[in-house]
Amino acid sequence: MKKKITRRNFIKVGGVVLSSASLGSALWPISSFGFSSKPRPRVVVVGGGFGGATCAKYIKKFDPNIDVTLIERDAKFVTCPFSNLVLGGLRDINSITHSYDALSSKHDINVVHDEVTDIDTEKRTIKTKGGSSFEYDRAVVSPGIDFLWDKVEGFSEADSESVPHAWKAGKQTTLLKNQLEAMDDGGTVVIVSPPNPFRCPPGPYERASMIAHYLKTNKPKSKILILDAKEKFSKMPLFTQGWDALYPGMIEWVSGTKGGIVSQVDAKNMEVHNEIGDVIKGAVINYIPHQTSGMIARKAGLADEGGWCPVDQKTFESTLHKNIHVIGDSSVAAPLPKSGYAASSEGKMCAAAIVTAINGTEMPNPSYSNTCYSLVGPDYGISVAAVYRLDGAKIIKVEGAGGVSPKDADESFRRAEALYASGWYSSITQDLFG
Repeated sequence: MKKKITRRNFIKVGGVVLSSASLGSALWPISSFGFSSKPRPRVVVVGGGFGGATCAKYIKKFDPNIDVTLIERDAKFVTCPFSNLVLGGLRDINSITHSYDALSSKHDINVVHDEVTDIDTEKRTIKTKGGSSFEYDRAVVSPGIDFLWDKVEGFSEADSESVPHAWKAGKQTTLLKNQLEAMDDGGTVVIVSPPNPFRCPPGPYERASMIAHYLKTNKPKSKILILDAKEKFSKMPLFTQGWDALYPGMIEWVSGTKGGIVSQVDAKNMEVHNEIGDVIKGAVINYIPHQTSGMIARKAGLADEGGWCPVDQKTFESTLHKNIHVIGDSSVAAPLPKSGYAASSEGKMCAAAIVTAINGTEMPNPSYSNTCYSLVGPDYGISVAAVYRLDGAKIIKVEGAGGVSPKDADESFRRAEALYASGWYSSITQDLFG
């Protein structure tokens, strides 16, 4: 099947470029025609992931006269996207590890590697574990997700050292990979998928696919059991079709009503208990906990009773505290998913909102996009893409834009999608860190 350049494919391949180009025509650089004698505005960004790093970079692109400080605990960023490929043996951890050096050297961002411990929304100050204090005119909080460890019986954060979640890429990814490599052929890998809402990627179903690829190649007698509180999941028909084609009989998915809701995880005995009384033994258990907004967002009073951060969906300014914006996984931005691509899109729009607010100009009408590629096998890619716009005060999905990979696609189409996935990753990480 010959790959056609459709509206959906153009959106997926060109989304990063389109977003920055459309904003740039309206904003960039907003202060290039002269510099004010007033003190330079100060923006502090907390969190250097897809949302925070993108926002910091684009604020400087749109207005070089703004002082931007990016505070990120880790010296290197290990991406959740493509971390499942490390588990499958298709990549190594170094290939998804990125430096913040260019943000400092090329884009004049003050990158501080420290952990934020306090945000005073009244005094507009941010304090770090290392003892530094930063004043801001506007702040951006992009802390990703945190885990609710007490949602199942018998499991604590310390247990994740033996039963890894691998939902924050890096050491946990390596730990799970090592466990898979040490497992005897014929063992069962139990994946406990989190309930909605959860951050994705890394997706639990791509993860099952990549682990299945590793097992098929190295330990073909082994099985994968997915216990899922949900009754369906994104791209479900495409995943199950791919599993039947590539890994027949290896992957079993259990929905919530059939025993997929987990009530207890026993890390010591490597057992998972479901709500209907079954006890499942695993050679490797990948328990992915319930999720909530990042700790610093909750500590700063930016989260509501549901644990997530309500925002003005045009500017992503907190509805609970003025002059502070929350983007990425922690924000309430549905129907936008909690994904790296969506966070990057939000980061650009938030940058536009901040720059226009500081300069007293009108913000362009925002639009957002999301693309999610998943690998079922090394040469078997599937995807979903969507475009969103603001309707009044609410983000809505643009009907007819984007779409899902066709179920009747042939091998050449799936192979092309796998190649596009690699191009997508290179493009978004270059936009982020280049």
